[in-house]
Amino acid sequence: MRACVVGLVLWGAIFSVGICAGIAAEGGAAAPINRLTADELGKGWILLFDGETTYGWEPGSKAHWEIQEGVLSVSSGAPGLLCTTSEFADFELRVDFRAAEGTNSGVFLRTPVKPRNPAEDCYELNIAAPAVSPFPTGSYVQRKRSLTGKFDEEWHTFHVSLEGGKSRVKLDGETVLDYEDPRPLKRGRIGLQFNVGKVEFRNVKLRPLGLERLTNGKDLTGWSVFPGKQSTFSVNTEGEVSVKSGPGALVSDRLFGDFVAQWEVFSNGRHLNSGVFFRGIPGEYTQGYECQIQNGYKEGDRSKPIDCGTGGFYRRQNARRVNADDFAWTNMTLVVSGKHMAAWVNGLQVSDWTDPRPADANPRKGCRTEAGTLALQGHDPTTDLRFRGISAVELPASDSAAADSPASGAPAAGR
Repeated sequence: MRACVVGLVLWGAIFSVGICAGIAAEGGAAAPINRLTADELGKGWILLFDGETTYGWEPGSKAHWEIQEGVLSVSSGAPGLLCTTSEFADFELRVDFRAAEGTNSGVFLRTPVKPRNPAEDCYELNIAAPAVSPFPTGSYVQRKRSLTGKFDEEWHTFHVSLEGGKSRVKLDGETVLDYEDPRPLKRGRIGLQFNVGKVEFRNVKLRPLGLERLTNGKDLTGWSVFPGKQSTFSVNTEGEVSVKSGPGALVSDRLFGDFVAQWEVFSNGRHLNSGVFFRGIPGEYTQGYECQIQNGYKEGDRSKPIDCGTGGFYRRQNARRVNADDFAWTNMTLVVSGKHMAAWVNGLQVSDWTDPRPADANPRKGCRTEAGTLALQGHDPTTDLRFRGISAVELPASDSAAADSPASGAPAAGR
């Protein structure tokens, strides 16, 4: 795969730490691409394409994907998909696309890396002129035609909602397809297709749907303080979960195996250490995977995290960039499916790891795919953090999930 990749030390010019705001420039200039507005970030949107690398994507063919000026394009090589390494179930998806005359391409939803039949194992949202395909732009190939044959060589935007078997597709704000699958696919990846012609993509954004609040804003109902430890946990007048002192853990009563979780965290101190543990062994202290919270970095370089970095998986994979600051609210998203896990911090994907170890009931010793607890960590006597908006949803079971996971131990595309 060919891609234009810049050093992470330059990313400060691309991503502002904290909120990645896409605010229009003075004089009415277009908003920066591949950014999230403050409103989008607050509603749980994440970026699937960072505008500079193919981090978090995996190729399904030897198509020649390139990145120039924040645009992902392809016009040669073997037909196939470029897929997210993470799987999603219910979501909203926005993506800008531009296609040259004669192009036949698409955006694939709930797909494996190498789908066999779009009428059975994926939803293929087509990009094609009526003269090129019987399923013009906005159609689900072999499922339902769109209400428009619109096609030109300008930028356009898909906005797709997919919940269970119900799907709606908007093209430039106009609804062009309503579809309900009597035998809905359960979950899968997002794929960008190269088939014929030239196609370009930008602003690939996703918002997970169906998440449920795990805190009630009043007390710690649904959670248990691990006994015999030093941390104190409480709910303040703002409905936030306060974590002070430590060590200790606040453990969820519910168990989660394959899931999507989102939360906001405020670190009220310099380089404080905490984390969210997941797939923890019920009844045992912090015996799980840890999504780290630590906003420090070395030598003024955000690509050099201190102690793994916020969004990294402690002792497994460091965050590729510290995209959070102390004394500010940080949005985090965690997606876990089979052996694979990934985290986004303030909308930017910072980790992408597949556990290569043999199966083990204890995630500290091997790969655990069984459901387990979530836990908020109190690390040490200096701990002083607040959490809000803690929510999660279990992903539906998928027969193809294990077979289609990224190869164990293999790096994701664009690393």
